[in-house]
Amino acid sequence: MKARLNGGLCMKILAVEFSSDHRSVAVLNGERLLAENIITEGRNTAAVQLIESTLTEAKTNRADIECIAVGIGPGSYTGIRAAIALTQGWQLGIGIRVQAVESLEALAIGRQFAGARGEITFAVDAARGEFYLAKFELGDDGMRNLEPTRLAKQDEFESLLSSGQPVVGPSLAKKYPEATEAFPSAEFVGRLAAKRTEFVEASELEPVYLRKVDFVKAPPLRDIPPL
Repeated sequence: MKARLNGGLCMKILAVEFSSDHRSVAVLNGERLLAENIITEGRNTAAVQLIESTLTEAKTNRADIECIAVGIGPGSYTGIRAAIALTQGWQLGIGIRVQAVESLEALAIGRQFAGARGEITFAVDAARGEFYLAKFELGDDGMRNLEPTRLAKQDEFESLLSSGQPVVGPSLAKKYPEATEAFPSAEFVGRLAAKRTEFVEASELEPVYLRKVDFVKAPPLRDIPPL
């Protein structure tokens, strides 16, 4: 995301967080939550309907929204792409301002609001034997990012669990009972966006994806003589 546009704080915010199986939409006035709806069906989410029902519950019209805040992962690539596509369409249609928020940061501030304290690693299963990890220190007056989001191998993740350090993330506890189950939500994507004055062009939005893109260049075509 190369484009960074400065502006004032947004008041009416539509926040979208689709990076996990718990997909959510929220409407906020500054940092005050007006309405939030969460769907746990994952890929079966009717995104536009979810947005419309949340706007209705918040007694807010589309025209009142000043900013869209979108969770960009890491997490479900399909879900994040769907949220980005919605955001891009909205900005293209009416030129609204856009904020991009990392989903693990939203998860961290959500846990801080819920009363969690101390150093906590937040994790997302990245498949292929890898995990996205980010560490935050949660305190009474906010939180501090100790380790930015990075990729780690499964043995490092399992070593972290066995050490007794707190690990929190979506869809982890069933396979790793030492981890605490928690999902990022649109409310906290919106709360983070409400404090920021830097905006992005929706066309530049990309999911958090830290793997190198590997491809094999096709060999040049051979000249085959005619028969």
